[in-house]
Amino acid sequence: MTADHSPERPGGTSDASPAPTGRNAGVADSTTDRFDERLYVPWWWWLAAVVLTGVVGYEIQLSARGSAWSIIGYVATGVLCAVMLWSMGRTRIRVTPDRELHAHRAVLPRGVVARAATVPASAKSAALGRQLDPAAYLVHRSWVKTMVLIVLDDPDDPTPYWLVSTRRPAELLAALGIEDAAADRPEPTA
Repeated sequence: MTADHSPERPGGTSDASPAPTGRNAGVADSTTDRFDERLYVPWWWWLAAVVLTGVVGYEIQLSARGSAWSIIGYVATGVLCAVMLWSMGRTRIRVTPDRELHAHRAVLPRGVVARAATVPASAKSAALGRQLDPAAYLVHRSWVKTMVLIVLDDPDDPTPYWLVSTRRPAELLAALGIEDAAADRPEPTA
């Protein structure tokens, strides 16, 4: 046990800034991250949710024969749609200052990455379809068109690679300090 974490000093070091508590405990400051992206759902999905709320709420109102409690159908449908869209858009991709990739709830140290490449929208279906290794780790969001493929070199991990959705694949690879292996391929000529 170090002196900073002795029973006499339970708070650890005596910095002027207190340790984060509550919701911020264990969460790094995003202003120091090399890369930070939240994979929000498209804005028009919220408009579709409003329309869906109106249609389903109206159907509930019709089935309730216009009683006073029929407004609950609108409220319940609206809350369900909002919670669903909010939870779908919570996925966060970030790279810490020590170049660790945090993809949703998983953490990938930079030391186990062998190489990486961007997966354009045109190759996404192949990467997720017939070419997908069942042991691969996926952070896939269908509304995000591009991905990065990160090949691992870790003998202790059976996961061959990660496929991570991102709207800014070049920035993500630059934050990790990895050259894009897909950029080395020559363009096909006609």
